[in-house]
Amino acid sequence: MKPIIKFNKYIVLAFAMTLIVGCKGGDNKKAKENTVQGKDISVDKDLRSKLKEFASKPRTKGNFAFSVYDLTADKPVYGYEENKTLPVASCLKLLSGVAGLHLLGTHYMYATSLYTRGKIDGGTLHGDVAFKCGLDPQLNEPDLAMFTKQLAKKGIKKVDGKLVVDLILTDPVKSEQHWYPWDLSFSKYGLFYKGSPKVMKALKAALLKQGIHLADSQVVLARVPKGSKCLFRFRRPVEPVIRRMWKNSSNTQATSLLYTIGHHINPKGVPAVVGVEYLRKFLKEELKQTNKAIVVHDGCGLCIHNHLSPAVLVAVLRYGYIHKPIYKVLMRELSISGVDGTLRSEMNSPKLKGLVHGKTGTLSHPYGISSLAGYCKGGNGHLLAFSIVDSEMSVLDARVLQKRLCEALVNKNKD
Repeated sequence: MKPIIKFNKYIVLAFAMTLIVGCKGGDNKKAKENTVQGKDISVDKDLRSKLKEFASKPRTKGNFAFSVYDLTADKPVYGYEENKTLPVASCLKLLSGVAGLHLLGTHYMYATSLYTRGKIDGGTLHGDVAFKCGLDPQLNEPDLAMFTKQLAKKGIKKVDGKLVVDLILTDPVKSEQHWYPWDLSFSKYGLFYKGSPKVMKALKAALLKQGIHLADSQVVLARVPKGSKCLFRFRRPVEPVIRRMWKNSSNTQATSLLYTIGHHINPKGVPAVVGVEYLRKFLKEELKQTNKAIVVHDGCGLCIHNHLSPAVLVAVLRYGYIHKPIYKVLMRELSISGVDGTLRSEMNSPKLKGLVHGKTGTLSHPYGISSLAGYCKGGNGHLLAFSIVDSEMSVLDARVLQKRLCEALVNKNKD
């Protein structure tokens, strides 16, 4: 009988183990099912119907395309001609900004440095002063005082050597071939983008204000001499540059960022050329956009031959959303409807005020180009990325369409 009892113990043990394994397997299957169900979030079908209706309504003559993507569900909601490439004007700054932040990092710093070499004796520096200019797009003539004051603090009243100016850009930045000259009249380039004669003149004048007189022959273009010691360094974060190019649509800040991108990749190359090549590469490799009709000629959108589709702009916004440090910058620095930036006076009705974070694009005469891309919360609480591009129509008519699209996106569905 004992063997039978022992055998029964094994049977009981085996049966118990089977139950345990069976229960464990069942739990895994259930967990997997729950996980799948958790990720399978539906888009708003009522919103999709509203967008179909919006696309089919009669409108003014011209090119019209849009795309809406549900970031919460990670699914497209609806698009009309969303892969059609059109001129997007300053919405191209979304691409250059996001691509730039991807390359440089959201904490990138522009550095401008002051060096000295030699000994100070009786107020005279027996040696050289060197000024290493980076590509800070917001540093201007009045800012030079913070550097020259550092020399005064050291007791330097005279320099018997050279003032060495170490520049990345020796020639002034000029308008591209297809730009309208008046498009740059409202914003100016920083000092380091104005060419070596203006930089050298400004530095000499700033030193004179501190009582340090230099002859023209003492001011030279060269690299910082070996053995120089850094006396003072000023750093500016990249985000204020992004702020002005997104909120205020500054063409000069966007072009400066393009130069920064180009120089960062290849210090010996032509910054604008290398920068544009990088934007094209970013589209293909990071965003997987291979449409041969996509055209990128600059970093600011002034060239009318820049062509992107609404789907491409939404892909930029999706990329930014996925990469949270970039997304935080987007949410801080995109214009807010009815609140600030280029959307301050647009969409300021109670229906839309404060609800849309977006980038505008406008080239009015004679092209009739208007675009808008950004983020908003849908009526069901989902975060949406959207883009609408219009061309060959009145900008005023285009903005009416943009407003109607945004109203459809944010309004809660009525039962």
